[in-house]
Amino acid sequence: MTSEVLLPPGVERGPATVRAFRFVLLNTLIANVTTSYLWFALTFWAYLETRSVLATSIIGGSFMLLIAVFGTVFGSVVDRHVKKNVMIGSNLVTLVTFVAAGGLFLAFPTERLIDWNGPVFWVFVLVILVGGVVESMRNIALSTTVTLLIPADDRDKANGLVGTVQGLAFMVTSVFSGLSIGLLGMGWTLVIAIGLTALSLGHLLTIPIPEVPPTRHESDSAGHFDVRSALEAIRAVPGLMALVLFATFNNLVGGVFMALMDPYGLTLFSVESWGIVLGVTSIGFIIGGAWVAKFGLGATPLRSLMLANVVAAVLGMAFTIREVWWLYAGGILLYMCVIPIAEAAEQTILQRVVPYRTQGRVFGFAQSVEAAASPVSAFLIGPIAQFWLIPYMASDAGKERFGWLLGAGEARGIALVFLLAGAIMLVTVLLALASRPYRQLSRAYASAPPSEASA
Repeated sequence: MTSEVLLPPGVERGPATVRAFRFVLLNTLIANVTTSYLWFALTFWAYLETRSVLATSIIGGSFMLLIAVFGTVFGSVVDRHVKKNVMIGSNLVTLVTFVAAGGLFLAFPTERLIDWNGPVFWVFVLVILVGGVVESMRNIALSTTVTLLIPADDRDKANGLVGTVQGLAFMVTSVFSGLSIGLLGMGWTLVIAIGLTALSLGHLLTIPIPEVPPTRHESDSAGHFDVRSALEAIRAVPGLMALVLFATFNNLVGGVFMALMDPYGLTLFSVESWGIVLGVTSIGFIIGGAWVAKFGLGATPLRSLMLANVVAAVLGMAFTIREVWWLYAGGILLYMCVIPIAEAAEQTILQRVVPYRTQGRVFGFAQSVEAAASPVSAFLIGPIAQFWLIPYMASDAGKERFGWLLGAGEARGIALVFLLAGAIMLVTVLLALASRPYRQLSRAYASAPPSEASA
């Protein structure tokens, strides 16, 4: 990796830059809380109003599809502009879309808004999704600010702090989204989301982020949809493409959980209780992120990534094996403990082996291809579960064949999907651990010099 000038003259990575990163992280917490709050509320509201697994799977799949389409574009924008300006622009777009969603809510009667067979429902959903998707550009920028502002030896711990913040945001929004929809309704939920978005924008304007403005390179001539530069940076590191493909396949399996986790939970709990359950179990995000922030990932974060996925796969197979609320809630808690470890490991690897100038594009490209897998499985599993597996497991034939394994209950069809998805993930991780690209990437990480250059 070549030395790169990242910081202005006289600025070195140290207490001042770490303090700036913490302010950025705090602001991201506000933004993530806002977006997640409205996103969870939208999902709860849509399911409760339509009672359709298909509708919620389409909503979830559409979100991931938009992430996949725009991830590379967002990464190119991050690489070619000052990171603070990128964050401000993202925040402005999110604010405008949330205000537009509020206008739609006021403009149309409730019966038209909740008619998921009509266009108004989907326009309302799409406007909110666009705001959430554009906000994800901030997360790409945040990943690059770890490289920019944090000394190399502490980046795994900084990524752990990112996981802790994301977990805290998830916990807060899980609780308040369910309570908000149950007690206040969608209208006041939109008002709160608009207010918090405006607050995060105002706070962001006060944060100084030291950075040398990016210089234009010949490779930047491809436009904002710059896949070529991202692929070149990935191919330059032995085994890195395999890591991206591995994460993509895991997201294909993870799309199953994304599509069906809320419908399953809402069969066991009321919407208010389910929000509280998600909030309490999301303490696992904080536990996992705090563990990484305290102890780091060791000398081989790739091994930590794989072992975290082994645990996640086993939990995915087990937490719906019986229709018992504490088993499901406990499984989610443990599952959320390992997610920040896996995420921090992947971020740390990319920050070490990819040059800073192309990190945004690599993060964005990885986000695109990994996210592209989730809508495929979400769009497929919704109809499969709705029209085949759920009715089959409710039939005498399904109960006789799988009752010994999955027990009895209302959502045994969803439980069967979780079991199969977890088993597929487990086999994939074990094969990856024994593969040649795993060994290549481990060696590449160990030999890559960290990017530390300043003017």
